[in-house]
Amino acid sequence: MQNIYKTILLLAVSCMVALTTQAQTTAPTQAEAVLLDSLRQAERMKQAAADSIRLMQPEQDTLKLADSVVVPKKVKVPRDWSTWRPDPKKALWLAMVIPGGGQIYNRKFWKLPIFYGGFVGCIYALRWNGQMYKDYSQAYLDIMDDNPQTESYNQFLHLGTKINASNMERYKQIFKSRKDKYRRWRDLSFFCLLGVYAVSIIDAYVDAEMSNFDISRDLSMKVRPTVMSTPTSSNPLVSSSVGVQCSLQF
Repeated sequence: MQNIYKTILLLAVSCMVALTTQAQTTAPTQAEAVLLDSLRQAERMKQAAADSIRLMQPEQDTLKLADSVVVPKKVKVPRDWSTWRPDPKKALWLAMVIPGGGQIYNRKFWKLPIFYGGFVGCIYALRWNGQMYKDYSQAYLDIMDDNPQTESYNQFLHLGTKINASNMERYKQIFKSRKDKYRRWRDLSFFCLLGVYAVSIIDAYVDAEMSNFDISRDLSMKVRPTVMSTPTSSNPLVSSSVGVQCSLQF
């Protein structure tokens, strides 16, 4: 039995030594295989990177070419004002919204001093007549009451002139008539202002409308004989008459 045990032990030891030797001989082979696989994978990645670089090269060249190309700037062509024609509706609305705007749009700048002078004159007359109406109204109220503290009417009197019982009624009529006069002038100034405004609107519209009117020098009058027909008879010889035709061409 002891011999059998020794034999089995020797066989086991021999097997262990053989396995150890085989492991030592195969381990370097597997490591080399892994290393070779890594090198092949790195080579493939390097090749893929080179291919992608070659593919991106035309795009970079195109971008460089696009950056190097100079885009010419658009040249603004000046408007030929000799062929420009204003729009009547636009001129009408501009004149209604902005006083004198229609004349500016129609490029009739020489009319602006006329209309703006009319506006300024009417506004000045409106304010001045309104102030005079206010002063004379207060003076008339003061002279009509019995309060001696209210004597604003004295500022309208000449130096040394005083109002007493003998001339009270006359001055009452004077202040009343002047109050009414300046009120009428104030109202008239307002209507004149509206009139200048209306004339500026009409002028802007008519001026824009007449911009397309033919004002060339081809104006002529032609006088020639003609045959005129009248529906008095079915006979053309009876219903026709000879006359003179005058035509104007413009």
